[in-house]
Amino acid sequence: MQRTYTLSTSTLVIATIISVMIVLGFSNVMAIQIEPLPVKISYNDLSPRAKHQVECLAQNIYFESAHESQKGQIAVGMVTMNRVKSGIFPNTICGVVKQKTQSTCQFSWICEGKFDVRSLTHFNYSLYNSIRELAVYVYANHNKIDDPSRGALFYHADYVHPKWKNVTYLTQIGRHKFYDKRESK
Repeated sequence: MQRTYTLSTSTLVIATIISVMIVLGFSNVMAIQIEPLPVKISYNDLSPRAKHQVECLAQNIYFESAHESQKGQIAVGMVTMNRVKSGIFPNTICGVVKQKTQSTCQFSWICEGKFDVRSLTHFNYSLYNSIRELAVYVYANHNKIDDPSRGALFYHADYVHPKWKNVTYLTQIGRHKFYDKRESK
C-alpha cells in the first residue's frame, strides 16, 4: 500500500537545506537550531482558565501602559510573566497582578480602585480589545519572543522615584524604567 504525504513549504525548505548540507559534506552537523516561531492564537481559542489569566494580564498592560508603544506594552506584559516564572512571586498571572505586600499593591492601579472591567469594555472597547489580543500574544509566546524588558521583575514610571536599593537598572522603554533584582554578594 502506497501512502501519500503532504509537506508544508517550510518543511520542504528545511529538508532541502539539510539535503544540500549533506551533499556538500556538512554531514557532521549535529542539529540545526531553528528559533520557534511565535504562536498565533486568538482570545476565543483559549480555555476558560487561560482567558481568566489573559484578562488579568490585559488589565495590567492596559492600566500600566495603555498609551505606551507596543514595545512598552509587551515589556510590561513580560515583567508580569517574568514574575510568574521567578519563584519569588505568585505562580499565576492573576496572583502576580493582584499581589499585595501588607497594604502596598505591586501594581498601583489595583490599590487606586481603577479595576472596572465594564468601563474597559464599554468606553474603551477598541483600545482594550487591542491590548487583550497583545496579552494573548504575550501569554502564548513569552518563552519565544524577545523580552524588551531584558528579564525585568520591576519597573516604574520615569516621573516616580522609588527608594529601591536591591535592584539593578536594565533599560528604559517609553515612560517606564525596568529593573532586575540585584544579585547578593
